[in-house]
Amino acid sequence: QVQLVESGGGSVQAGGSLRLSCTASENIVSRNSMGWHRQAPGKQRELVARIYSTGSTSYADSVKGRFTISRDSAKNTVYLQMNSLKPEDTAVYYCARWTARGSWTSWGQGTQVTVSS
Repeated sequence: QVQLVESGGGSVQAGGSLRLSCTASENIVSRNSMGWHRQAPGKQRELVARIYSTGSTSYADSVKGRFTISRDSAKNTVYLQMNSLKPEDTAVYYCARWTARGSWTSWGQGTQVTVSS
C-alpha cells in the first residue's frame, strides 16, 4: 500500500509563501497523476493542483498564477509552491494519487496552512 506523507505547512501572513512536500513510499509520482487538495473548516475538500504522468499540470481557478505543482521523481516527492497567500487559502492540505479506477487514493495525514491577514 502506497503511503504519502505531507510536510511544509505552517502559519504565514497574507502575501507570504510556503512550499509543501508530499513524499511517497514508492516510486509512483511520475507514473501516476498526483494531486494537492485542501479542506477548510466547514467546507468540502477541493482539488487545487494536479500533475499528470505526462508532466502537464492543472489548477483550480482560485490558485491559478499563485500556486505551482512540481515533482522530483528521484526523491519520490511532489511539491506545491504557494505564493501570494491569502487568508482564504487557510486549510488542511492533502496529497493523493489518481488510480486507474478513476478515484483519488493513498491520502496522507495532511498539513495545516494558516494565513493571517
